Amino acid sequence: MMNEATGKYVYNGNGDTLLPLYVVKVGGNVIDDEDALQTFLKNFSLLNERKILVHGGGKIATAIGDKLGIKSEYKDGRRITNDETIDLVTMVYGGLVNKKIVAILQSLQCNAIGLTGADANVMPAVKRPVGDVDYGWAGDITQRNVPAKQWQFFLENFLVPVLAPLTHDFQGHLLNTNADTMASAVSVALSRFYKVSLIYCFEKAGVLENLEDEQSVIKKIDRKIYDQLKEDKKIHSGILPKIDNAFASVDAGVSRVIIGKATEIELLINQNGGTTITN
Repeated sequence: MMNEATGKYVYNGNGDTLLPLYVVKVGGNVIDDEDALQTFLKNFSLLNERKILVHGGGKIATAIGDKLGIKSEYKDGRRITNDETIDLVTMVYGGLVNKKIVAILQSLQCNAIGLTGADANVMPAVKRPVGDVDYGWAGDITQRNVPAKQWQFFLENFLVPVLAPLTHDFQGHLLNTNADTMASAVSVALSRFYKVSLIYCFEKAGVLENLEDEQSVIKKIDRKIYDQLKEDKKIHSGILPKIDNAFASVDAGVSRVIIGKATEIELLINQNGGTTITN
């Protein structure tokens, strides 16, 4: 129920306890691995709380692009999204991947609804300005424009939003957008109304001190630990943007951020696995 005085959803009329919400982002090789994806979605479907799923695109867009003669181009790990490529990723992310995930969740009695940022205007953005690199139809999110009410409508009507990594610019253009950032943006927008746990799921067991050792998971990272780990060069550079997103989220009101293995989501939720980011 909503407390009319605070505008916040609570367990009871006392206004002291926010309802839990899990925003789960899945990506990496999990999207490309049918068995891993099935296991993840089964475990996700069993999570008996309000929840949102944000997914990446894996390598599927690149593979389909190769078949269609659309060459993938990257700069600093980010896809250059020209006119051909935005059509490709819309087809793959918003179509094939999104609807496949929704269909599997429906088979698991999880009432999912597939969305891009344009649907119900859940994630507006702006086209990334051209700087040293022209990223084409890439989107950047302005946090204050993320509409919490639209998200609350789905959640309070017992629907599970499944968000593809596409936003829109109010000019009729879809924009290719980083899924980690989208997950963070919706988590922050809803943190006034729910106790939000943001969970980044991928193929690794968590943030690893040694990339070759799955047992070297760093259980908890705060700012001081993070600075020391970077200074000692004990964290792989590829995970740094995810951790930076995590800190930005907890600084903006998200209760906790957990990074870990997609097939072990129940352990992550209970903080028996993965890496927890705190401020």
